[in-house]
Amino acid sequence: MRKFLTVVAFMVITVALFSGYSNYGIPQIEPAPPPVEEKLDLGSMTMDQFVALGGRLFEGKGTCTLCHNSLGRAPMLDQIGANAQERLDDPRYEGAAKDVEGYLIESLVEPSAFVVAGFGKAGSNDTESPMPSTSGGGIALSEPELAAVIAFLQDNGGLEITVEIPTDIGSETEEPDAAGSGEPRPAMTSFQELSDEFACEACHTIGEEAGDLGPNLSTIGASRDRDYIRRALLAPNADLAEGFDPDMMPADLGEQLYAGELELMVDYLSKLK
Repeated sequence: MRKFLTVVAFMVITVALFSGYSNYGIPQIEPAPPPVEEKLDLGSMTMDQFVALGGRLFEGKGTCTLCHNSLGRAPMLDQIGANAQERLDDPRYEGAAKDVEGYLIESLVEPSAFVVAGFGKAGSNDTESPMPSTSGGGIALSEPELAAVIAFLQDNGGLEITVEIPTDIGSETEEPDAAGSGEPRPAMTSFQELSDEFACEACHTIGEEAGDLGPNLSTIGASRDRDYIRRALLAPNADLAEGFDPDMMPADLGEQLYAGELELMVDYLSKLK
């Protein structure tokens, strides 16, 4: 009996020490609050402020610089003033735009309406763009935000700014969804939902979806284990695939995923044999 009590006491002390260390000895990681959508006081905004807003969206929420950069994954946009009219006059152009402003809007919300030669999805003969629509998915720019990006592109490309600051939408943006209201967004329950949200297939070939900007993931589970796949999602520059440059994949993807969503992606990709 004495021996039994000694073992029980030892176990209780061990559990208490472990519990105390885990609660107080290990630094606690506080998750960052979800991003709050910027409130737009359109009624008092000057055009210079509207252009500056477009620049922030271009480099931030719109994730435009992820592809439109010197790595050559998408056309550079600093010469859009000189190039837009040429693309409208291109015999391959079959979109609905009638002027440069219309072309810029169309290129943001319907990227496949016209694909610049050499920048289409692999195998599409430049008829399908790897770029997702900025009006939906994980980007979801509102109408005023789209107009601000157009103003920025026109100003940056040396064009006359023809867009007007929206005045019939009120002083704020549209009613924010869960992702922009400060409330946690609902967790996604399938890899396809996550892929659509984060535009994975715009860069990676996964099954029948053929993106060629990033490594082919169709059989990644046959050559890489779960730890590698998880690390590639959390720290994409840690183990670069041969032939691909650093900083091609968002470094903060892990910060945007819930833990369960991360494991869902790892599970799915690890089974691609």
